[in-house]
Amino acid sequence: MEWQEMQTSYLERIQALIEGIEKPLQLIPYFTYSIQITHHANRENYILGTFHVQNISDQPVTNPMICIKLKPAELFEFSGKYIYPNTKQPMQLANAWERVNEATNKEEFWLRPTKKTTIEAKETISFTNFQVKWNSDTTYNGSIQGFVYGDEIKEGLHAINQINLNGTIVEEEDFYEEE
Repeated sequence: MEWQEMQTSYLERIQALIEGIEKPLQLIPYFTYSIQITHHANRENYILGTFHVQNISDQPVTNPMICIKLKPAELFEFSGKYIYPNTKQPMQLANAWERVNEATNKEEFWLRPTKKTTIEAKETISFTNFQVKWNSDTTYNGSIQGFVYGDEIKEGLHAINQINLNGTIVEEEDFYEEE
């Protein structure tokens, strides 16, 4: 009986210690995308993508913000469903995002959800259906990176994947000679 009481007491103390341990914030930022590439000069190539931020922890993330970075910026043309802070729209779109950096910056796109100030525990938010286009008449090499920030992660967290592109344009004569 004494042994059982001692065991119960130890288990209760262990349980209290475990509950007192602060669990780390666990976010998984990642891209999903599809690519349409042609290896012929002056034809349009594009990516249709979504950037997800999945909160797998038991804690919310407040004031989430994402950054999508294009390198080199001059290679790409980025578009997506976002608005600017001074946009005078009669109605706000559901799941809309707001671009918070300068429109002239073609390398970094800093975005935050307009209707959401937290990513709740076990919740995923997504910046959906962005497009990245490029035309090339030579070889090309570029990358698209993603980051997430919030009050709890001021230093930011890099996406678990990035989109890397490199290719060579085939001259029409060379293409037909190989067949």
